Amino acid sequence: MTTGTDVSRRDFFRSVGATAGAVGLPAIAATEAFAQAAPSLAGLPETPASPFPTLNRRALGWMRFLWEKSTTADDWTSSGVPHPWWDRYTFPVVLSYGRFDLSFSAYGIIMMADQTPAWREAYTRMTDEMATRFPTYWGAIDWLTQIGDDPKRANYPPQVMATLPPDLRGNYNRFGWTGNGIEPWGLQKDPIGADGYLFFRGWFHLLLGTYKYVSGSDKWANPFKVTGYGDEEFEWDHHRLATRLEEQYRARPEGPHCENTKIWFYCNMAAALGMYLYDNVYGKETHRAAENFLEYARENYVGVSADGKLEWVTNYYDPIVDFKLDGGPGAGLSTAFLLAPQNREFATFLYEAAVTAAGYREPNAEARADAGMLLMARELGDTAVADKIKAAVDRESDPRFFGKDNEMFGWWTGAPTEGYPRGQASATMMVSEIGRPGDWGRSLQAPFMDKFTAPTVEGVDFPAMGLYQAWNDPASGTLHVGSYAASPDKRGAATTFNITNLPDSGAVRITVDGQPFTRFEVTGASSIRVDTTIEERQFRIATGYRGPGGQPAASRDPSPGTRAAAATGPAVLAADGAATAVQQTTSEVAQGGGPACPCCV
Repeated sequence: MTTGTDVSRRDFFRSVGATAGAVGLPAIAATEAFAQAAPSLAGLPETPASPFPTLNRRALGWMRFLWEKSTTADDWTSSGVPHPWWDRYTFPVVLSYGRFDLSFSAYGIIMMADQTPAWREAYTRMTDEMATRFPTYWGAIDWLTQIGDDPKRANYPPQVMATLPPDLRGNYNRFGWTGNGIEPWGLQKDPIGADGYLFFRGWFHLLLGTYKYVSGSDKWANPFKVTGYGDEEFEWDHHRLATRLEEQYRARPEGPHCENTKIWFYCNMAAALGMYLYDNVYGKETHRAAENFLEYARENYVGVSADGKLEWVTNYYDPIVDFKLDGGPGAGLSTAFLLAPQNREFATFLYEAAVTAAGYREPNAEARADAGMLLMARELGDTAVADKIKAAVDRESDPRFFGKDNEMFGWWTGAPTEGYPRGQASATMMVSEIGRPGDWGRSLQAPFMDKFTAPTVEGVDFPAMGLYQAWNDPASGTLHVGSYAASPDKRGAATTFNITNLPDSGAVRITVDGQPFTRFEVTGASSIRVDTTIEERQFRIATGYRGPGGQPAASRDPSPGTRAAAATGPAVLAADGAATAVQQTTSEVAQGGGPACPCCV
């Protein structure tokens, strides 16, 4: 990535106020027009109804913004500064690092890619750009700069002191301080090879698994460089990273440390989820080691009363001093989201406790903009709760189309703005806008691996034109493609795209909006080129593709709240309150409806 600014790190931290959470970015003056200029009314289209999956208008706008973020060159090296739209402001010292924006943004990408499995190139590019930024200086900046004990720990505010071991307050590092260099580990220069720092390599592993599933490429299975302390570089690959995590979980069923000395239930779930996805895309069994952690967590990180009710959830555990910071029965909500694909029963138990603690089952419950609750309610098909919170999110979190032609979308929330939608909040809430209930868990199962041999749309001139639908139906041997102007000012322009992996290109027939269409050319035994214009159009391409092996997959009746769907058609996939002191800390630095720390509900 090339550098896009000459601002020094010192100037950046001074302007951002990294430790205080200020957002006085020098770049805002130059970018306010991006958010404030009156856009045209052209905008993006409403997606037509279809029996097959589509992306809605908000998802299309979010994808357009992610494309701008991910493909705009910036500099994540020690001599540069990332673009200000990468969220480095949410919950300072804990989540205020751009890598969390990268990680959370990938949640929506894997789900969007599963709605259009026959078109993957835009998602591949975005995920690769995000993965490229992750193993950099700015990706691991906390590990590379928070050396030794926190020099401010004797003067933490009362609400932070209340989250620390009582007899060590003033002589103990707050949560979020990585403490690279403290004993017994000493200075560990390699962010991936370190004993601690799980919340770096765990989410990176999940991001690389997302790239593999979306693209089918083994690019990140090849050696790549990771920036370490003093700009020293270390060589890793996706498989070695997976082995590193598997070895740690076999050796430590209680879980590896996130920041040094602290084992977080939440970040361990992200690491375990990355192992789960890795196994599903590569056919491995590394997640068995993480299941040891899940069993340990059941016995040690949750408290259940004699009548089976959840009483508390551990936020972090320090095995060095044998101290646990426990939250109330609502403290497991963020963890439940990452746990749901791995163990739906356990995740549902945590969710139901959080719902009860929040009072959402009461007849006159007042809903608030709670992104974490919305994600889980929708994922589990709890429409009664989801509908209440969705209305509050739309009311309080400022969902907005923006850009020159209203072609982008995000949530601006009540948090101080850096001139763009707040990254972590928008990425989190976007999950609830994509697909149907249960699609988050299904995406992590990597159900559509046959898409790489099925008819595929390639060469789309995105972001001029985009696809809201790209779905193979083997029952009819038809590829359904929906196009639209992703850049509304390009509407009407001539363009082309290709269809590859066809059983017999000479037998293809196409209709567009119900009418015969002949503007296509056979370019090979299994490929054609389609000549068209950038418009809202519905292509029906008779490919003759009948699924892997030439036969449609057998249909199943979907369970309630699920959708029967496969990469090749609607056939195969059936569903199978925190501690008060911590809440007070977060309320000061993580406003709005987006993510907070996992212990804050």
